[in-house]
Amino acid sequence: MNINTRPQNIKNLTVSAACLALCMTLPFLTGQIPQIGNAISPMHIPVLLCGFICGPYYAAGIGLIAPLLRFMMFGMPPLVPIGIAMCFELATYGAVSGMLYKTLVKKTAFIYVSLIVAMLLGRIVWGIACLLLVGVSGFPFTWEMFISGAFINAVPGIIIHIALIPVMVVALKRTGFLLDNE
Repeated sequence: MNINTRPQNIKNLTVSAACLALCMTLPFLTGQIPQIGNAISPMHIPVLLCGFICGPYYAAGIGLIAPLLRFMMFGMPPLVPIGIAMCFELATYGAVSGMLYKTLVKKTAFIYVSLIVAMLLGRIVWGIACLLLVGVSGFPFTWEMFISGAFINAVPGIIIHIALIPVMVVALKRTGFLLDNE
């Protein structure tokens, strides 16, 4: 390990741990609002932020383990099919947001591009995972269920993510916490 990367690795581990902790706790805040609690997708926010701050590997790891850890600790989300599908969805969010943010121009417009592409690909991966889990769980999964679960019912979360994440990334850049060369 290069001595110059050590502080960055420590920062990434610390931020990743904080994002994982947020994945565990944020659903408690929104779960009290039954109509929109799940639609806000509170676990997605820390994973997406982790992608922008720490990069694709850390964020994919956090996205992969967060639903499993939350199920083991609190029994939610239900493991099959929701929890397992969320593992793949959140891992995709983290990997894609981190990868695109690292490779695209560091302009605010490209933060939105990275976020929206990550959210689209994550939802597609979620749909594929749900479809594959049909044989395991007997859970029926139709095209209508995919559109409803991935897009229609997720509108509040999509709006919140698009409104909140880029603002947070820009704020982190302005404070110097998130550098363009990271």
